Formats: sequence, C-alpha cells, structure tokens
Amino acid sequence: MTLQNLAGSYAVEGSNQEATDQVTYRGILTLSLDENNRIIAQWIIGDHEQNGTGFYKDGILVINFNYTGEDGQIYKGVAVYRWISNDVLDGFWSEKYGDPRFLGSEYCVRIRDSKFLN
Repeated sequence: MTLQNLAGSYAVEGSNQEATDQVTYRGILTLSLDENNRIIAQWIIGDHEQNGTGFYKDGILVINFNYTGEDGQIYKGVAVYRWISNDVLDGFWSEKYGDPRFLGSEYCVRIRDSKFLN
C-alpha cells in the first residue's frame, strides 16, 4: 500500500469510547493528500463533521482529529488505523474528554461505487 493508494472515500462503522463494542455509528471517511503528502481526513457521521491531518508509514495510518461539539467546545483526539487490504482499514481512537478506560473503534471499507455517496 502506498500513501497515494489511501486516498478515497470509505464507509465507516464504529463504536464510541465506552464499554461496548457494538456499532454505535455509521458514516463516511474521506482521505486525501495535501501538497506535502500529509493525509487530510474528513468524517461525516449523520450531520456531524470531524476533520484531521495525519501520516502513514509501514501499514499504519495516524490521524489527529478535532470537531466542535454541540456545546461549542472543540474536542480533539487521535485515530490509529491498520491497513488490512487495499480497501479495508481497521482502527481505534481516543479523544481527550472521552472515558479513558475505553477506546473507540472504526472499521472502514473503501467505497467503489460513487452512487453510494449520492
């Protein structure tokens, strides 16, 4: 897997940073590259948007992310993904104000059919 191969949109299923491994959300993760070959990430989960930047090395993708909560506060965290195949990323995440006893999780599958995005 090369850095350029990561770019694209992925269907995401994830669980929040709590005591359950059940899928608690679904959405879209879009990865692109900036002029310095850094990863630019955007998650759309319902009407919620999160953004981040990161890097990729040896099959591991790390993204520092942030979003504005309903309370107007900015929340920050980090997501770590392992490259499983050209179309699959498997990861976990944590944010600063989440429950420190648990990690969130995400499973991402590349979207090949652009009709899925419309």
